[in-house]
Amino acid sequence: MSLLEIQHAVVRHHLSALRTTATEPAEFRRLIQRLAGCLAYEATRDLRSAAVEVHTPLTTVTGSQLADRIGLVPIMRAGLGMVDPVLDLIPDAVVWHLGIYRDEERATPVEYYCRIPEAPPVEVALILDPMLATGGSARAAVTVLKARGIRQIKILSVIAAQPGIRAVQAEHPDVAIFTCAVDPDLNNRSFIVPGLGDAGDRQFKT
Repeated sequence: MSLLEIQHAVVRHHLSALRTTATEPAEFRRLIQRLAGCLAYEATRDLRSAAVEVHTPLTTVTGSQLADRIGLVPIMRAGLGMVDPVLDLIPDAVVWHLGIYRDEERATPVEYYCRIPEAPPVEVALILDPMLATGGSARAAVTVLKARGIRQIKILSVIAAQPGIRAVQAEHPDVAIFTCAVDPDLNNRSFIVPGLGDAGDRQFKT
C-alpha cells in the first residue's frame, strides 16, 4: 500500500472546517491536531509489537508493547502543528526537525535546518507535513532519512495533491503516503487546489 486516503465521516467533517477561509488560527491548529491524530492512528497500524506479561488487579494476562522505535520528522514550519497529537499516541517517539522552505520562483525545496543524527536509532520514521503539493519537500526529507539508514518511512499529510503523490511514488515507491484528502491539482504558484491555502501561515497567523 503506497497511498491511503482516510475515508471517515469525522475526518471529512474536520477537513471541511479546516479548508474554510473563516476558520481562525486557534481553531485551525486544533483541527490540524485532530486530523494528525487520525493519520497517525492509520500509519501506525502495522507497527511490530512484542508480547509482555501484564498484571491486572485480578490476574495475569499476555499483552503487547511496541517493538519498533519511532522517529517523528516534522517539516518546519507547518509540520510542527502535527507533532503533539502523534506524541500523545506514541509518547516514546523521538522528534527530529527538518527545515525546508519552497523557493517561490522555482517551486523547489531548499533545506535550511536539519537536526537528524547521522545514525538514527529507529526502525520507522514518520514525516509530518500538512500539505503534500509538488512533493519536493517530502522527497527531500525521504532522501535525508534514507541516507541515515532508515528504510521504513511514511509520509503523513492532511491534504495531498495528485502531482505530489505521483512525484513521491516515482522517486520513492517504497514510501507509504497517508492523507485525509487527495486533491486533483496545483495552481500556477504550486498551491494545492482546492486545498486550504498556506498551512503554516494559517496556523501561526503570519
